[in-house]
Amino acid sequence: IVHFPDPRKVMSFGSGYGGNSLLGKKCFALRIAGRIAKDEGWLAEHMLIMSITNPKGEEKFIAAAFPSACGKTNLAMLTPTIPGYTVRCVGDDIAWMRFDKKTGELRAINPEAGFFGVAPGTNMKTNPNAILTCLKNSIFTNVGETADGGFYWEGLEEETPAGTEVTSWTGEKYKLGEDKTKKSSHPNARFCCPARQCPIIHSRWEDPAGVPISAIIFGGRRPEGVPLVIEAFDWKHGVFLASQLKSESTAAAEFTGKQIMHDPFAMRPFVGYNFGHYIQHWLDFEKDPDNKLPKIFHLPKIFHVNWFRLDENNKFLWPGYGDNIRVLDWIIRRVNNEDVADVSPVGLLPKKGSINLDGLNVDWDKLISIPKDYWASDIDETLKWLDEQLGDDLPQDIRKEIQKQKDRLSQP
Repeated sequence: IVHFPDPRKVMSFGSGYGGNSLLGKKCFALRIAGRIAKDEGWLAEHMLIMSITNPKGEEKFIAAAFPSACGKTNLAMLTPTIPGYTVRCVGDDIAWMRFDKKTGELRAINPEAGFFGVAPGTNMKTNPNAILTCLKNSIFTNVGETADGGFYWEGLEEETPAGTEVTSWTGEKYKLGEDKTKKSSHPNARFCCPARQCPIIHSRWEDPAGVPISAIIFGGRRPEGVPLVIEAFDWKHGVFLASQLKSESTAAAEFTGKQIMHDPFAMRPFVGYNFGHYIQHWLDFEKDPDNKLPKIFHLPKIFHVNWFRLDENNKFLWPGYGDNIRVLDWIIRRVNNEDVADVSPVGLLPKKGSINLDGLNVDWDKLISIPKDYWASDIDETLKWLDEQLGDDLPQDIRKEIQKQKDRLSQP
């Protein structure tokens, strides 16, 4: 796979990997579009777009970036577990975002026509809307097939009777439940389906004017040390949080062992130009680009979330999936400037009692704790990595943010 950013050209030969053979997706809509966005003053990002309407009927749109296979599709199609909330999906993977010169709002469109989601683990509990979307007009790759022509993958055990004959993605026939070691599907098996079939697709999902983004969320799989949700102090601090984004590697990445990988902005595989210049491009949105009103864009608040923190028994501290609405609700309240956050060395954290935990059995103190030694070594490792990767191209504003965080962590 070769990308030519200047003539906006992509060449691919012999690849069976989705992202390198479906050239309109990551190749054009992120790598080439990202370069066009840099040249023209907008953003092409690896983000979902969704709306949340609260019990008062207030609707807010958010964009969220997670590394591949970290739950973007599940969040974009979330089924809330607490009453009174409505979620609508605009897109689950790519966002093109531009500041409106008249209103100053950041507006986002989903350039895709459908969803290309990781199949294993998708079921009526984790993402019922995805299952309902791909019941017709859909293409499945590297999944299992039942004897009656249905699809099957790991995670559909409750929906598929034991004893059902399955042909695996490698062509092996076996009966469900007889041999637990057999796998029907490749870990990165996919479903591909039209977005218009999604039961909760937003009525404005194809609006060329885009939807106004109030918050941008970054997140990854961090089994240790990182709290459930952090709000950035300001735009620069938010860009720093995104620059130091890390995640435990998954099947969608090229490294297979469980190690914590750097994935800044969830864009490590997808940036089509110098990464230091990419970070600076984000920082520059805080400046007045044309000396026109409004002087400063209405910059969305930036947040970092971690659904994947583990306890000492390697059990998830947070239930995730539909219960993530509880964190999104807090984020929306912060967008509305409600006094529900406390200052910490790493950002603003939820005040105790400010996130609705009704019906949950969670250890709040563990979920939200900040082990200072862990964070101190983490920030040192982050600076070392950024220096190795970017050297002099690392923006000075990010170096300053790293030093500020070190100073905050060293205070008693």
